[in-house]
Amino acid sequence: MKVSEILKVKGDILYTVTPDTPMSQAVDTMAEKDIGSLVVMEYGELVGMLTFREVMKALYANKGEIGGGTVRKHMDDHPITITPDTDVNEVRRLMLERHARYVPVVDARTLMGVISFYDVAKAVFEAQSFENKMLKAYIRDWPAEGDE
Repeated sequence: MKVSEILKVKGDILYTVTPDTPMSQAVDTMAEKDIGSLVVMEYGELVGMLTFREVMKALYANKGEIGGGTVRKHMDDHPITITPDTDVNEVRRLMLERHARYVPVVDARTLMGVISFYDVAKAVFEAQSFENKMLKAYIRDWPAEGDE
């Protein structure tokens, strides 16, 4: 299974901010939209990711307050990226290896979407469930010894 298949099912809604967006506004957006990440774009280019992890680090650094800083100060400015052709097993490996819950999907420097750990887990579960059903159907229809 490829990342492009997950993106087709997921849809194309994508939330972005600029590096100069105030952190308070970014956190408000994440809370209002019930999302765990924002893609940070500048001049049409992906320059970072702001996830729940970076928000928590900002709260910790500011003793429980979000502070008056901008997204630039807190974003991950070197997020791993994948392409629509990346295999889902490779995405799983990368996410586990880098402890990444959200990974931007980029095709020729164009942002196509974001894949979350949940999206990957759901896709793998659905693929395994389908395979399981097919195997059970095959076993049910197994020919008896003398039927060949």
